[in-house]
Amino acid sequence: MARAATEAARIARGVRPEQLDGPTPCAGFDARTLVNHWVLYTSHGLEHRALRKELPKDLTEHDFTTDPEWADAYAAQLERAVAAWADPAVWEGDLDLGGSSMPATAIARMLILELVVHTWDVARATGQPSEVEDDLAVATVGLVEELAEMYRQYDGFAAPAAVPADASPLDRALAASGRDPQWASATASA
Repeated sequence: MARAATEAARIARGVRPEQLDGPTPCAGFDARTLVNHWVLYTSHGLEHRALRKELPKDLTEHDFTTDPEWADAYAAQLERAVAAWADPAVWEGDLDLGGSSMPATAIARMLILELVVHTWDVARATGQPSEVEDDLAVATVGLVEELAEMYRQYDGFAAPAAVPADASPLDRALAASGRDPQWASATASA
């Protein structure tokens, strides 16, 4: 979780304001929409889940990108979120998801998956290289494969994409989530 958060903070700091209206690998999301989703769920949502608190409505409707310092604020929020999950007690028991509950470990694993995959999405949308260490990428492949059908039920993942047999662990995870690992924005570097 901490390594995925560090990479997310690095990618956020590389997003230029003029890139926020560009395309992304996520169907239906421009870069601004994707960044807002990413910031909300992978930092605020991550911390709120650990603290067993509901996300306030004002956060769910907030455009984080209107703050010129949003990337630094996101990095600071990621640090708070990771610190909240550092308490071993947070990983115990169930978390209420508003009508249903899941084990805290399952929620944490889903949030790590979201952090790795959406960080890649933002990196690709903004023309940045994504640096995911092999062991984290291997863990992400397992998470995506385990959770893919559930995500597809809620339109969170598309149908799996094809990749070569010798594809990297990250490319396999992305393809299993329905993303084209070779996707690149024609406008990202413009």
